[in-house]
Amino acid sequence: MKLSKSAIVPAAVFSLALAFTTSGSMPAALAQSTGPQVFQLSGDFNGTHDPSIIKAGDTWYVFATGRAEHGQMAIRCSHDLKEWKLCGQVFTDLPDWIQKESPGTKELWAPDISYFDGAYHLYYAYSLFGKNTSGIALATNQTLDPESSSYKWIDRGVVLRSGDGDDFNAIDPNLVIDKSGSAWLAFGSFWSGIKMRRIDRATGKLSTEDTRLYSLATRARPANAPPPSPTLPPNWEAIEAPFIIYHEGFYYLFVSWDLCCRGANSTYRTMVGRSTSVSGPFVDAEGTPMLQGGGTQILAGNHRWLGPGGESLYVGQQTIIVFHAYDAGTGKPALQVSTVAWKDGWPQVGLNDR
Repeated sequence: MKLSKSAIVPAAVFSLALAFTTSGSMPAALAQSTGPQVFQLSGDFNGTHDPSIIKAGDTWYVFATGRAEHGQMAIRCSHDLKEWKLCGQVFTDLPDWIQKESPGTKELWAPDISYFDGAYHLYYAYSLFGKNTSGIALATNQTLDPESSSYKWIDRGVVLRSGDGDDFNAIDPNLVIDKSGSAWLAFGSFWSGIKMRRIDRATGKLSTEDTRLYSLATRARPANAPPPSPTLPPNWEAIEAPFIIYHEGFYYLFVSWDLCCRGANSTYRTMVGRSTSVSGPFVDAEGTPMLQGGGTQILAGNHRWLGPGGESLYVGQQTIIVFHAYDAGTGKPALQVSTVAWKDGWPQVGLNDR
């Protein structure tokens, strides 16, 4: 069960209301408002990309893509979701096996943190920009408290690979546990879109009983699509960063459309669809299947912050979403935090405008 991502297994659920109780009372505006509330952040929140959030004790943790000051995949901590500080990294160096398998890889991407079956599970990706010679791997830990004698990230190795002959890209992992307790891994970027595989909870690796590759979402090819670059997939295929939560009878699939990682030229936006089954079919608010290019937009850039995406959610009494967006002036990414409001069965979120 993901503490950060689903309220399916009650023993693993910590509500946002409890989080405020442990570090102060819930702000009146947040408690009374029915619309999404945007948090004003301070401290070490700049530079965050592809954030994944979880709560342990009275501390919120955000894991992010890329190099940290002393290694790979920086970890940021907060007691109130507002003031953040750097508090470590997952690895001090790239795992040896990744250096051998993908020598061009210099940093690790899109960490996805979960807690289930007595351990923290961190799925992460390695690849080369614009290529699908990629992989998703797993690391585990008994605690997130770096002061604990039990604190140690253990790399469990590869979970899933993709290569030149595949029509998918094995990056941007998201682990979700469904209502029956089965574990699933959603992933994907460009090519034929968002995919899913069943996971064996005992190992954290792919299920040997269900080996089907499920398809969840893809982009629709536009009329008169421009020819692609000879070294990159076409821009119209841009869909990635899947994230699935369960809410009042539906599984919601959040994805990022369009282009990230271009600074002030980034065009990322966040879309959503829903299904009564964790493996789909997902449809948007208009009823268009996400496998036919459907998606309801919930986040787009504004005058201050551009390209909001790479999202992660925490579900409790109050649902929150974290994502990155690019400073319109500097082009650098930063963490964003908003509550999620629900209207007619669909999520609404906010983007900072200052």
